[in-house]
Amino acid sequence: MKDKVFSKLAFFVDACIQRRVSVTVAFTIATLIMAFFAVQIKVKTVFDDLLPQNHPYVQVNKQFRQDFGGSNMVSIKLEIDKGDIFQTPVLEKIKKLTNDLALVDGVNPFQILSLASSKLKEIKATTDSIETKPVMFPNVPHTAAEMEVLKSKVLNSPLIYGSYVSPDLKAALITVDFYENAIDYNKIFPQIMTLADSFVGDGVRVSVVGEPILFGWVNHYVPETIRIFLTTLACLLALLFLTARTWRGTLLPLLAGLTSSVWALGAAQLIGFNLDPLVIVIAFLITARSISHSVQLVTRFGDELAAGVPSTKAAASSAMLQLFKPGMLGVIADAGCMIVVVLTPIPLMQKIALIGTIWVLTISICACVMTPVLLSWVNISNGYAHPINISKLLERVLSFCIYVTTSGWRYVVLVGAAVIFIGSGLYAFNLQVGDADAGSPILWQDSRYNRDAADINRQFQGADRMYVVFSGEKPGDVKEPAVLASMSSMQRFMGAQPQIGGSLSVADVLPIVNQVLREDNPRYRRSGKTATENAELFYMWAPDSGDAARFMTPQLQFAPVTFFFKDHRGDTIRTAISRLKNFIADNPVEHGKYVLAGGLVGITAAVNEVIFSGQIESIAFALLVLVICCTVAYRSTRAGIFFLVPVLISNTITFSVMAWHGIGMTLSTLPVAALGIGLGVDYAFYVVDAIREELHHHDDLKAAIARALRTAGKGVLITSLTLTTSVVLWFASSLRFQAEMGILMAIWLFISAFSALFIVPAMVYVFRPEFVVGKRKADAKANASDSRSALESQVVTAIVNTP
Repeated sequence: MKDKVFSKLAFFVDACIQRRVSVTVAFTIATLIMAFFAVQIKVKTVFDDLLPQNHPYVQVNKQFRQDFGGSNMVSIKLEIDKGDIFQTPVLEKIKKLTNDLALVDGVNPFQILSLASSKLKEIKATTDSIETKPVMFPNVPHTAAEMEVLKSKVLNSPLIYGSYVSPDLKAALITVDFYENAIDYNKIFPQIMTLADSFVGDGVRVSVVGEPILFGWVNHYVPETIRIFLTTLACLLALLFLTARTWRGTLLPLLAGLTSSVWALGAAQLIGFNLDPLVIVIAFLITARSISHSVQLVTRFGDELAAGVPSTKAAASSAMLQLFKPGMLGVIADAGCMIVVVLTPIPLMQKIALIGTIWVLTISICACVMTPVLLSWVNISNGYAHPINISKLLERVLSFCIYVTTSGWRYVVLVGAAVIFIGSGLYAFNLQVGDADAGSPILWQDSRYNRDAADINRQFQGADRMYVVFSGEKPGDVKEPAVLASMSSMQRFMGAQPQIGGSLSVADVLPIVNQVLREDNPRYRRSGKTATENAELFYMWAPDSGDAARFMTPQLQFAPVTFFFKDHRGDTIRTAISRLKNFIADNPVEHGKYVLAGGLVGITAAVNEVIFSGQIESIAFALLVLVICCTVAYRSTRAGIFFLVPVLISNTITFSVMAWHGIGMTLSTLPVAALGIGLGVDYAFYVVDAIREELHHHDDLKAAIARALRTAGKGVLITSLTLTTSVVLWFASSLRFQAEMGILMAIWLFISAFSALFIVPAMVYVFRPEFVVGKRKADAKANASDSRSALESQVVTAIVNTP
């Protein structure tokens, strides 16, 4: 069976090399076609792609976002340096900004709230009825007396004071929401930021936060991201040139990475997918895998020529024949680990999974096939492209690897790996699901966005909202005393959580109306005792129901209880959701029920719950795919377990670093984590297959390990050094997420290389798995004599001392 498979592989390799002209022409034409589509792909964030559409929280947000607000609310704070905001020039700015916001693309004009809007009203009694009038609409007060009247209205309105005017009276807040089916971050961001910046000056500072602004900043940094991407490729090119000392070792790996990118982006455009700016770092990670596979082939090609192979065609054919199996196994394992992300019911994750899988699979053609085909045309040359020679340094590193893995130090390596695995695995349990820091983890803490968020949260109740909706059994149920009392109780209960700065519901309004109706007697600051009394209060407060839309629906069947959060960290949201569920379970309400949860925090809770429930599932499936691939490729279940070791070590260390550095498991990091499972084992495939190949020629396991590390290990060392050094450049990104992902990639690459050069050979020598050494040598393990060990030690010493 093995010979039959090998014969078919040899036939395929021979066909590719012998018909290299046809293969190259076909590949070039296909690449040009894909390039035509690739340049048309759009780099943007699509809001609906970020949401688990079938999650109940998302359904609630969709149902009520036009009435009670959605998850794309923008908050704008105007703060005065000296005095308070009750100055005519300042109030004129608030009024003009409020009016100008109505002109922004996609804005919902009924969801613009500020001191200058018609929605914020005072409630007062007259001889005839209860009146509700805007506190400062349509005109700004100009005289001192008018200004004092306005200040009095604000201070006496709990719906305005603290919510839209800061307690120190030095800042005013404007909130604006958007029609989510018409939202375009690329348009909203520049329009709002231009507006906001135009009001800065004369002692006025402006802060702006909200999801449209956050993703607007991400899009704003796309040119910088592309520059870093290109700079990283240039650095990679220089390092490859330095280490390989040949143009073939420099240009062919780069060509493999670029063509695989072209094919993947072209496929994405054909399918109709966009490229989200936050996944560009994943694109680089996959491109790095293509370069890695190509470097292995170029290195083996050079070894074949050095061994005396007569022609470049023969050397290319031999390199492709030897490395096609481990290369394809790595590609299939990476693709299998990536595709499991499609199980996450979030459109963005499913798109990333599909395009990422296609991208990885293109490596099989762009690197595993085309690199040896193109190598077959290279002229044999004994010269080098530059005089700098670091091969002796690489040889010393590889000799050290051989010494450690074939001496008694191999036990130290394995015990140390076990200790690190256990320690990092335990610490990895501290990894957060959701954002781990206040502000946005996408941007640095000192970024303008996060500074603005901190400023708004310092002076107001909170920039992030979540609302729970009371859903009545029939119209009119909101006016039931039991319902209003339940809302008040929920607000008091949730107010005990420190991260919740305040809350708002219709239960806050009716007591004010009742008090005003009773000659402002504070004894009557309560809701009505009967549904009829509450109905009268509702009518007196908002007879047309239009201005009360953010508190209830016109039929009085649905009403939100809104909570304002100081941050939307994973722990904060999980605590709030848990407390809400406990309150609802312990305090059933008559006439209806509560449904969770709208607003940004509600949407974020839905995403976190999906990631939390699918995180273990995705990782487990990815590991299962890896085990199956290894079991099938090597026809041994032990092979699957064997290759789990470097994967588990690299991933537990990486997850523990994420936990230590405050990087949460989010929409952005989940696909990187899934791909990292495949990344952790690619190098090991090449080293193990090289050991197996050497054992086909002789029975000396130590010599086989030494030779494998000097061939396949050299490719691993070159690739890891160049890629690890290059990805560190991502730390210069203005996007904290991309910088941290660059560091994580460097850690993954380093640990994977370390595992392939130290842990895997040590495991092979100590445990002698049958799928590597064969049955006879595996059985002979227990019978190794002391004299044999001594002799082997002499051999290893000789190998290490070989110049």
